[in-house]
Amino acid sequence: MRDTGEPTESRGRVTYWTMDVVVAAILMGVGAVVMVNSYELGAGWSSNGPDSGYFPFYIGALIVLSSTATLLITLFSRKPNRTPFVESQRFQRVLQVLIPSFIFAIAIDYIGIYVAGALFIAFFMWWLGRYPLLKVALVSVLVPLTLFVVFEVWFLVPLPKGPLEAYFGY
Repeated sequence: MRDTGEPTESRGRVTYWTMDVVVAAILMGVGAVVMVNSYELGAGWSSNGPDSGYFPFYIGALIVLSSTATLLITLFSRKPNRTPFVESQRFQRVLQVLIPSFIFAIAIDYIGIYVAGALFIAFFMWWLGRYPLLKVALVSVLVPLTLFVVFEVWFLVPLPKGPLEAYFGY
């Protein structure tokens, strides 16, 4: 393997330079989509004032402009930042939260926010917090139950429910 002059521990990892390029390109795409959709809504000025897409169009244009500037600055920098964006141990910690959060978000559609929330709280308290099972059980049941009473009963704000709530008539 040839020596690139970079520290061995940073080889093969995502660098700040790479992340800057990728995020700038993604945001350029997002800004372009906003501009196109806003133009289709009407991005001009009518006799009644600005059309529906007027302000979003220019916000999209600012996103494209600033992202393009970031991309060009990153690509043509004399001293690109090639340090690792994240170390593997820290990335694993991020994934330990991100993956269960993603599963929680999907579970809401199938089992409702309250049951999914109870399982989410219980999982984190047990797995990462290492709390005793009695505390896990109490908190993971009482927090969603309290939220149910606050939102569904007091404020009458319906949140996504699943089979358990349907069983009890909600």
